[in-house]
Amino acid sequence: MQPNASPLHAAVADDFAAVDRTILAQLASRVPLVETIGRYIIESGGKRLRPLLVLLAARSLNYPGDRHVTLATLIEFMHTSTLLHDDVVDESHLRRGKTTANDAWGNAPSVLVGDFLYSRSFQMMVEVGSMRVMEILSGATCVIAEGEVLQLTNIGNPDIDEAAYFDTIQGKTAMLFEAASHSGAVLAEATPAQEEALKLYGRYLGLAFQLVDDLLDYQGDADAMGKNVGDDLAEGKPTLPLIHAMANGNAEQVSVVRQAIRQGGLDHLDEVLAIVHDTGALDYTRRRAEEMADRALAQLELLPESRYRDSMAALAHLAVERQT
Repeated sequence: MQPNASPLHAAVADDFAAVDRTILAQLASRVPLVETIGRYIIESGGKRLRPLLVLLAARSLNYPGDRHVTLATLIEFMHTSTLLHDDVVDESHLRRGKTTANDAWGNAPSVLVGDFLYSRSFQMMVEVGSMRVMEILSGATCVIAEGEVLQLTNIGNPDIDEAAYFDTIQGKTAMLFEAASHSGAVLAEATPAQEEALKLYGRYLGLAFQLVDDLLDYQGDADAMGKNVGDDLAEGKPTLPLIHAMANGNAEQVSVVRQAIRQGGLDHLDEVLAIVHDTGALDYTRRRAEEMADRALAQLELLPESRYRDSMAALAHLAVERQT
């Protein structure tokens, strides 16, 4: 269970090994299918960025204890539960290049195991023993759920503007990044200024990652991404490349994109790909991602110099440089 052997994780390698052990221990259930599906989704790859943020934030402020390992684990469980639920809602068949759990075992087991992981995360919150941390994470779960519902209600709606788009991705993606770095700071008893800085760092980092995800849906490599190019369009999701294309295209281009969003599917994929290129929508989306990454980097100036801060800076660069 070692998806994390990268320079980004080197600064907290021992902590991450402890997180891996805790994940396996906390997956234990008297119901075999719970462990089977839980292991499948958790071991299916990914960089484990959210637990990494917990560890780096806590260690950057010289946290001396071990509760950050429990905190990092429960954040990963929260994230994994949302993946299981999202794949059911989106009727997805592929995640990180592997068959989704709902495709392999069905929707009902996937939803219920997602519920188990979510519930287990709250048990671990109690173990962490911080009311401030519980306040942050319980509040985050509500915002995340609202973000997912907001995205669902926006599907097939070509009238979504940029502000509404950012509101959606703040909830469905950036909120858990923010909660991870924020709760790690609280656990380490950060000063008010440092706490706010690490909170905003996570928020801007999460926004940068989601912006690049939405960009890669129109220019990424399907094999490397573990998903199909055009998946967002197929689902009728009005992401920033499409929003910018509609705001800057000619009447014919706008009509094509609006129809593609309303209908979903991939009948207009080639036309839409040409339009997002011609209108500069991909360059614009990348610039917005770079802006968010720069904002994240600026927050790190309030932290003492350390290899942990360096790793957080590297994460911000990774957010906009990656191709998967």
